[in-house]
Amino acid sequence: MNEISRASVGFRSERGPILIALMLTTGLVAIDATILATAVPSIVRDLGGFASFPWLFSIYLLAQAVSVPVYAKLSDTVGRKPIVLAGIGLFFLGSVLCGFAWSMPALIAFRALQGLGAGAIQPMSMTIAGDIYTVAERAKTQGYLASVWAISSVVGPTLGGLFSQFLSWRWIFFVNVPLCILAAWMLIRSFHETIEPKKHRIDYAGSALLTAGMSLLILAVLEGGQAWAWDSVWSIGAFALGALLLVAFALVERRAAEPVMPLWVLSRRLLLTTTLISLGIGAILIGLTSYVPTYLESTVGAPPLVAGLAVAALTLGWPIAASISGRFYLRIGFRSTALLGTSIAIVGTIILAATSVHPSVLFVAVSCFVVGLGMGLVATPTLIAAQSSVAWSERGVVTGTNMFARSIGSAVGVAVFGAIANAIILSSTGGAHSPAAVQGASTAVFTAVAVVAALTIVAGLAMPRLRVEDVEFGRAPAAAD
Repeated sequence: MNEISRASVGFRSERGPILIALMLTTGLVAIDATILATAVPSIVRDLGGFASFPWLFSIYLLAQAVSVPVYAKLSDTVGRKPIVLAGIGLFFLGSVLCGFAWSMPALIAFRALQGLGAGAIQPMSMTIAGDIYTVAERAKTQGYLASVWAISSVVGPTLGGLFSQFLSWRWIFFVNVPLCILAAWMLIRSFHETIEPKKHRIDYAGSALLTAGMSLLILAVLEGGQAWAWDSVWSIGAFALGALLLVAFALVERRAAEPVMPLWVLSRRLLLTTTLISLGIGAILIGLTSYVPTYLESTVGAPPLVAGLAVAALTLGWPIAASISGRFYLRIGFRSTALLGTSIAIVGTIILAATSVHPSVLFVAVSCFVVGLGMGLVATPTLIAAQSSVAWSERGVVTGTNMFARSIGSAVGVAVFGAIANAIILSSTGGAHSPAAVQGASTAVFTAVAVVAALTIVAGLAMPRLRVEDVEFGRAPAAAD
């Protein structure tokens, strides 16, 4: 059965409503990623638990990251539609419960439920887009999906501030309710799949080992140097047990009939290099979005809104470049386009690091915009190349692995950049909150981000040279090994 009939979306008129639904579902995750930060002071005043509030972000990231591979494999088994609808349902339930949370521990638990929903929504949106659009069309489609993040980077903090100031922080969760209902309704109405009936053997053991192992490793990375010292028993134990569980996972996957994450995903050259590039993308994004606002607020006294808009320039450049990246990879190929994008991103990060000693909102905004342009020319072509190199029955796993790698890159990036910043601040004589300390720490982080961008280009150089014609007609796997 061909891929178009699997998705039952042969007519262009049917794809428009589906794309709108995908943009709306992506918006759920994108807005949630930015709306909460501005409401944290209000939440702490109401519920208490100031020492625990970082878990509102950590638990969400953890739940999202570890669930992506499981959802991705299931989507290749039972179809995309039930998985994305299940994700929307979990996100809906988590949002309602978060809105009624009575304590900080309860809110943290319900944020985990939201994260489990987000783990299905984002990769499934990109996978469905890969199913229903051709290789030549996917760049513009991914540009539309990326534009949702650009809009959300402005709308999210604004709504969070308005709800916290004039209504209640609980509305930052309740606002998801109508959005979830509308997104689910549009997908149910517009997106139809025809899946061949087939008996499947679910890889329960592999799913459990992967989830537990990655949970421990991500937890150790997120909380190392924060909740406990890097050389503490807790930290060493979490790393050791997590690594041991992943070794057991690899052994189980070699013998599983339908492994949740087939080992061939990392044995094919194209998929391995695009996964490594996605790791770098995750680290670069978290480094800039986490430290640029604090840097501007502390050094030049920029208001939070202005600081947020400066970093939003990154998410403005991204969809612009993503939407036109098709013109590049159709002419010069996926590898050359990714190398061009990485080179542009390196230039942006170097400008940011070099000018950070002379704080300026304008310089930061321009640098972030340049990095965004580069990321749009890297993330979209590499994802499309990976998706297009496999059949429908493998595309969910490949997309999920790409998104999973980005989440891991963000988690590791948070830990590494945080350790760098803390080391600079502790050695500063001006105190942890002095502009000089923050400026020094930010400069070090921006330099580290530039190094990550440079390492990412190494993975780009290792990508196989593929023609668009190869992936369009399914000949890429042999060429990409």
